Amino acid sequence: MSVTIYVPRDASALSLGAESVAQALAREIEKRRLDATIVRNGSRGMFWLEPLVEVETGEGRIAYGPVKASDVPGLLDAGLLQGGAHALRLGPTEEIPYLRNQQRLTFARVGVIDPTSVASYVAHGGFQGLRNALSMTPEQIVQAVIDSGLRGRGGAAFPTGIKWKTVLEQKATQKYIACNADEGDSGTFSDRMLMEGDPLSLIEGMTIAGLAVGATQGYIYLRVEYPHAHRALKEAIAAAREARYLGRDILGSGRHFDIEVRLGAGAYVCGEETSMLESLEGRRGEVRVRPPLPAVKGLFGQPTVVNNVVTLGTVPTILHKGAKFYQDFGVGRSRGTLPIQLAGNIRRGGLVERAFGVTLRELLYDYGGGSATGRPIRAVQVGGPLGAYIPESQFDVKVDYEALAEIGALLGHGGIVAFDDTVNMARMARYAMEFCALESCGKCTPCRIGSTRGVEVIDRIIAGRERERNLRQLEKLCETMLHGSLCGLGGMTPYPVQSAMRHFPEDFRAPVK
Repeated sequence: MSVTIYVPRDASALSLGAESVAQALAREIEKRRLDATIVRNGSRGMFWLEPLVEVETGEGRIAYGPVKASDVPGLLDAGLLQGGAHALRLGPTEEIPYLRNQQRLTFARVGVIDPTSVASYVAHGGFQGLRNALSMTPEQIVQAVIDSGLRGRGGAAFPTGIKWKTVLEQKATQKYIACNADEGDSGTFSDRMLMEGDPLSLIEGMTIAGLAVGATQGYIYLRVEYPHAHRALKEAIAAAREARYLGRDILGSGRHFDIEVRLGAGAYVCGEETSMLESLEGRRGEVRVRPPLPAVKGLFGQPTVVNNVVTLGTVPTILHKGAKFYQDFGVGRSRGTLPIQLAGNIRRGGLVERAFGVTLRELLYDYGGGSATGRPIRAVQVGGPLGAYIPESQFDVKVDYEALAEIGALLGHGGIVAFDDTVNMARMARYAMEFCALESCGKCTPCRIGSTRGVEVIDRIIAGRERERNLRQLEKLCETMLHGSLCGLGGMTPYPVQSAMRHFPEDFRAPVK
């Protein structure tokens, strides 16, 4: 009986040498005439253990890592195919504490299945949500999503079901589903991981959304920097069409829905939904004035559902296991689970999916293991490059939308970037302003000019020139950007700047070196 060996083809694993490990395994298997098959899966999200090699045994999957190509002969000599003892043996994969203590719903199949195999996907519960949706009315599908409490995971946290209901109620001959896969926040990678490790869940979620609102065409707006995700999506879409889960007459139901992948050109502002729609239509990515909302007049002037990858990838779980099942996870108005990404100066960087309510301190130390340098973690930035900086005194805050808002922070896409006590927060505030200046689409003055002036003002503060006057000027500038910008790029740039000034004032008054 052939033994199955899993080696990730996820971009993070590839960057750490997974391809050379897979090639070394293939050579040794052929050379030794072993009865084994290599499956290229997604990453489990434990990046400090990549490349992670797993072998299917009678006792379940056994993990080894991090594995180098030079380790392969020794692993096979030690009985890799039987889960044999070796210095790199980690034991049963699901029993690794980092994984065992998670609550994986959206990411339940990532790292487990062959990403683009319909048979593998179905064997692990895939397309059951779509089958259930085909037996429901559009109104029932929308109500299930409303009842689940699912909110957009792209940052705005708007109730997904309410957005869908708005599109459903519009009278139009053509409607669209647009997936925003332009994952541009620093320290975020959950969208990429899902597209590379379980792309069929996104396809299923988009198809269910199409059934719910009466849309027949979907678009995935993918950032051009994700070639591995692009390949996985193309393979998965072709496989889903062939198996009749996508395209015309889905599973013989007479319902139609198809998906096309479009590549963005690398503009951060296209993470904003209206800029993305402009780009999808072939124009320069600039923010649209609202109203009308995309749900009323979106892509090509038609009602459009715009959600991000994780939001749509979560929908199949809700339609499969029920709204009540999903709603039972989380706290307050933050229901379900969130794939949280640990990055920056952290010992164990990776993906953690937990129900809302876990604290920052738990994530940073129980999962992340503290800083990579061993020094105290001084601050974390939550929510991407425009998220607030949170000091150690607030690490016991719960990770949910309302709790973070109460301390002047935001959850965004769930990325957490850690900094140890060597960081200079005045320079980090400058970086936020510089980032906005570089990425601004230029349509509104507060963002376009304000960010450029912000860099200049912070440079004067760091240089010790009229510090008190320039600190007051910086505060006024932040207020103008916060209230006067057309979209979240300029409107959120003050978050990291103001939080750095509030929590780390000593860095803005440090002696000039």
